This record gives sequence, C-alpha cells and structure tokens, in this order.
Amino acid sequence: MELSTIKDAFECVVKKQKLCCSKSQDVIYQVGREIEQTLTEILSAHDPTSPVDYRSVLADLKVKLNGIGPIPQLEGSHKELVVNLSKYTKLLERSLNSDISKAYRYVDFDHHIVNQMIANHFYREGSFNLGDGIIDEAGEPESTILKSQFMELHQIVEAMKVKNLEPALNWVSANREKLNQIGSNLEVKLHSLQFLEILQKGNLASALQYARTCLSPFASPPSPHKDEVVKLMGCLIYAGRLDSSPYSEITSPTHWEKSMEDLTRQFCSLLGQSYNSPLSMTMAAGFEGLPTLLKLANVMAARKQEWQAMKQLPVPVDLGKEFQFHSIFVCPVSRDQGSQENPPMLMPCLHVLCKQSILKLSKSGTRTFKCPYCPAEASVAQCRPLYF
Repeated sequence: MELSTIKDAFECVVKKQKLCCSKSQDVIYQVGREIEQTLTEILSAHDPTSPVDYRSVLADLKVKLNGIGPIPQLEGSHKELVVNLSKYTKLLERSLNSDISKAYRYVDFDHHIVNQMIANHFYREGSFNLGDGIIDEAGEPESTILKSQFMELHQIVEAMKVKNLEPALNWVSANREKLNQIGSNLEVKLHSLQFLEILQKGNLASALQYARTCLSPFASPPSPHKDEVVKLMGCLIYAGRLDSSPYSEITSPTHWEKSMEDLTRQFCSLLGQSYNSPLSMTMAAGFEGLPTLLKLANVMAARKQEWQAMKQLPVPVDLGKEFQFHSIFVCPVSRDQGSQENPPMLMPCLHVLCKQSILKLSKSGTRTFKCPYCPAEASVAQCRPLYF
C-alpha cells in the first residue's frame, strides 16, 4: 500500500496546526499585553485631584484591540487548518479500506496452538498476569510450560538494564556446553562488559584480578577471542577515564543493547523457540499481505467467484525475506507452486517436477516418460516426493 501521499497530507496538516497554534499564541500575547498596560495605567493613578477617566481609558483599549483584529487573524489560520484537515480525512477514506473483513477466509485453525501462541506472546513481553488470564479463560493450564523460562529471561534482561550481569553470567555458566555447540561468544562478551564496568569505576586492581580470573581462559589458544582480550588489556592504562581514551568506542551503550539482544536470541534458541514471537510475525505478515488479499477479494466478488471456496490463491502474495522460513518450489514445466496435493517429485536423474506435471508426461502413470531437461527416462514409481 502506497502511503507517501497520506504521509505528505498528514505533514501538511501538522504544519498548518503548528502555524495556527503559533498565530493564536501571538494574538493572545498581543491582547494580553494591551490589557495589562491598561490595568497598569488604571492602578497607577493615585492622585485624587486628577481622577482617571475610566471611559476614555477603556475606549482607548477598545481601539487598540480593534487594531490588532484578533478574530480576523484567528479565523484565517483556523480556516486553513480546517481545509487541510478535511482534505486529509477524505484522502484517508479514499486510500484506506475500512472494511477489511472482505479479505477474511475461514481456516480451521488448531485452537490449542492458537491459545499457546497468544499466551506465550504475553509471556515473552513480560505480561505474565495477562498470559495467565488467557490460559485460565482458554482452560489450557499445560500452556504455561514456558512461563518460568520467560520469567527467568526477563529477570536476566532487567538486571542487565541496570548493569547487573550476575544473573546473565550464571545462566551462561549453567548452559555453557549447549552454547558452545551453537558457536556462541556470549560468555566472553558478558565478561568483557563486566571487566569494562569495573575499569570505568577506576578500580584497577579489581579489574586486573577479574581479567586474570575470567578473561584469561579466552586468551589461550585455540580460543578465537585472543585479539579481543588483548584489546581489553590495553584499556588497563586508562582506568577511570576510558570515555576519553582511544578505546572509548568499546564503552558505548550499544554494546549492552547488543548483548541483551544476543542473550535473548540464544535463550530462545535453547528453548527451541524463535527469537520473534510467532503471533507478532503472523500479524506482521497479515498486515503486509492484506492489500493484495483485499484487491483479490474485490475482483473475485465482481466476477461472482466464491472467495471462501478457494484452496489456493490464484496470485502470489509477496512478503519480505523476514517472513520466508523455507524454500518454495515452483514447477519449471507448469509454473505451479508445490502443495500438499501437488508435491515436488524427485526423478532418478535428480531433476524435480511437480506431481501433476509428471502424471501428464506419463499419461497418468501408464508409461515411462522422458525428462524435459535431460535424455533420461523414468516412470512414476521411480519418482519420490521431496516434502509435504
């Protein structure tokens, strides 16, 4: 969906609103100043022999206020704002489809899995009470299996936000073997952060002792972190003033943020969970594909075709790479996408075609057929499905 036009219209409304606000404040200031000057003139007259002519003073004030013309000034800027706001509202109505239910198709979801996705999403976000409420209403107490693990994750991350690395280091130590199997360098990153934190406080002796105890194992061959540890040792001569040293870059807060992200990613990996919530990924994919689905639903409605009866979409829905978790096979002969009813089939010559293409080439399996891409011949019985 192209939103640049809507964005430009919105920015125009914002600009007019700011101008209107600025003009209003300016007019209020001018009117207030004239009123204050008049009050000062009235209150400063204490001579009983020469009383103040209040009528003339107020008449002068009226003339000055009429000269300012507050109402015409405010009406002009307010009118411009209302015109642009009206245009923006009409543009929204034309550009955005308020009824997205037309793209809805009934799918027989596994409600147990959906309830788990919702509850685990809230557990991931740290909304444990909300997750428990979902589980209680759904009547699925077994879905709380991951709750304790996500609680531990949030405790570790919250501690890291205040630069307390003890819970994170304890978790890394307890899972060192599993982390090594996936090639993790999280442990050395956390020890580096702890070392730098001690050094920034100016405690050289404590930093040196920490390096000998916790960093020296990563400096010995065949460790790939030797250069990193050597760089950290160079920081020792700048204890207490790392921010103004040649090593100031390694004290950036972004290293803490990156370490928190890495820990969360690897924590989820060891749990067998994706880094991103399946619910949030599903919603994001739906948002991206919604314009295409709405357009398709409208076209099918105009042609009096049944939207709900379709088993496969007649057009591709292009999503970003972040939503692609496995390869998609498209038959080079029929150009059909592989599906459960029409899976890709591996032939003896190692070329791959969809099942329906193979059946057509073999006359419904009654004879052998020649591969379209090489001289080899094969029968349906010699071909095997690759997935689905």
